[in-house]
Amino acid sequence: MKNKRQDKIMELINESEIDTQEMLQSLLAKSGFRVTQATVSRDIKEMKLVKRPGANGGYKYVPPADEATKQNIFIDTVTSVDYAMNMVVVKCRTGMAQAACAALDSMNNDFNILGTIAGDDTIFILMRTESEAGNIAAAFRKMVWG
Repeated sequence: MKNKRQDKIMELINESEIDTQEMLQSLLAKSGFRVTQATVSRDIKEMKLVKRPGANGGYKYVPPADEATKQNIFIDTVTSVDYAMNMVVVKCRTGMAQAACAALDSMNNDFNILGTIAGDDTIFILMRTESEAGNIAAAFRKMVWG
């Protein structure tokens, strides 16, 4: 339960600008995780979340710097994402696919990726099913282009 909750926290902070534990607690409750503020506080500490300036002038929770850096490398290099059957193709800026793929491979995610191969400007991702390939392609598009 704890791992699923913490995965949901990561998803929520990547989707929204969450600036308080109370806001996070409320969003968790809407997602089916009824927890106390003390539990949220413990999760934040265990996950080593930090607050950074947000777009609205306030602050927001973000992953620890190393995780955020990996995500930024991926986001900053991807130029397109598409899939066919159970395969996903991620196009990157020239010379950046291996760095983006290494960042992707080391990110905490629940995508069930079977394997990745990176060339100069392309990452090939193998998934078990077409549905999973579609889901990861949509998640990557949202991550990169919002």
